[in-house]
Amino acid sequence: MIRYSVNFVPKAQKALLEAPKSDRARISIAIELLRENPIPPKALKLKGREGYRIRVGKFRIIYTFDGSALTILVLDIGPRREIYLR
Repeated sequence: MIRYSVNFVPKAQKALLEAPKSDRARISIAIELLRENPIPPKALKLKGREGYRIRVGKFRIIYTFDGSALTILVLDIGPRREIYLR
């Protein structure tokens, strides 16, 4: 099984640490699952901007991945009403 490495931009790392504890655990699990499959069935390609997004409750995780380097870069994490305005 191929496993991707996950990197965070500073903004995404800060957003993860500031999320409520219960949501933080669910977000971390979703990011770990991305290591196995960078495009899960519910992931959507973003329009008008680079990357994909997955939904974790009221939060969204915006990320890109490089299949040749086997890396995932988490660009942003936040509530749905705010994430697309950033």
